[in-house]
Amino acid sequence: MTKEKKPSRQQVYTLLVQVGRKEGDGLPDGATGAALMIYASGVDEGEAVRETVAILKQADLAPLDVTGYGTIEEREAQGHEIESDERELMQRALDENSVVVAQMTPFFKGEESSDDEVVH
Repeated sequence: MTKEKKPSRQQVYTLLVQVGRKEGDGLPDGATGAALMIYASGVDEGEAVRETVAILKQADLAPLDVTGYGTIEEREAQGHEIESDERELMQRALDENSVVVAQMTPFFKGEESSDDEVVH
């Protein structure tokens, strides 16, 4: 009797993570923090967030806030245009069951994060 492989319940979630400064974080000199656009796999968004925060902490980053934008299907339903390179990174996160940092935008004194920096 052969055992059928269960389909994976993993999905990829788009997350925007704001990080503060921490010694050894690798951010540019003078930066006050950064925004990271991340694609993370998980069985639900909560798991994707927990895994992302844990990995960022291991990388000596200081996560302050996470905003979830949902799965690719949820984003498309909201009218987000998703380019082919973004789809490739999402597929990589799913295939590797991993967290992929797609973009990092450092912040400097006097700058504030804004939604126009987010790739929709």
